[in-house]
Amino acid sequence: MKLDGCTALITGASAGIGLEFARQLAARADSIVLVARRVDRLERIRDELTANNPTLTVHVHAADLANHEQVSQLGDWLQRKGMATDLLVNNAGLGDRGAFATSDPGRVHHMLAVNVVALTLLTRHLLPGMVRARRGAILNVSSCASFMPMPGFGVYAATKAYVTSFSEALRSELRGSGVVVTALCPGPVHTEFDQVARRSTDSHARVPPKFTYESVEDVVRDAVSGVESSRPIVIPGAAMKLAMLAVRLTPMPILRLAGRFSA
Repeated sequence: MKLDGCTALITGASAGIGLEFARQLAARADSIVLVARRVDRLERIRDELTANNPTLTVHVHAADLANHEQVSQLGDWLQRKGMATDLLVNNAGLGDRGAFATSDPGRVHHMLAVNVVALTLLTRHLLPGMVRARRGAILNVSSCASFMPMPGFGVYAATKAYVTSFSEALRSELRGSGVVVTALCPGPVHTEFDQVARRSTDSHARVPPKFTYESVEDVVRDAVSGVESSRPIVIPGAAMKLAMLAVRLTPMPILRLAGRFSA
């Protein structure tokens, strides 16, 4: 699927990977819908995108995707607007670093609601229109954490395992429909994610090696290319590709043993 002339909806569009998706798609899309909690940021981004791309139409919709009612309201708003979205970028996500036994139950609930429930419901809302049109793409932002259990990051890694598995299953269901499903599985990226995921009491969080980091620009560029070439999974960066190949070939007993030393 070529993305020229598409109508794209991007969740978590106010910063990081979501913002970069908006910037890279702006020169190619006919219209973009930006979704995030912070309407002031969304409006500034809309002004930036339209100033640089005068023919682009940008809609903004403020929603807390951890709130089931607001997810439903987003679906109703899209229906009222009558927009035929043919690219859904499920980018919004939350993390939490630290032992599960000391985690904040409210934060765990929000993580599950955003990473799993909102992603699933938005996909369910927009997918039938894509199938009818026989054109569309769903890009689910997962993580390299989806390929292995991660002590200290257990719930987040489990939610991303859901995203990757869901994407693979949906892709199989939609074979021949004209709708592409791709899971983006980046490793470390310099965004706000680490600061938000880190707990105030966690002053000794391990930092991944510098060579494993990819720029947000390269991550999004690889993701867009992956959608257009109908790749099932996109893992940006040579280092993470090799690392994840090793992880996926490693028997679980060995991964469990490795987990003892990373906890």
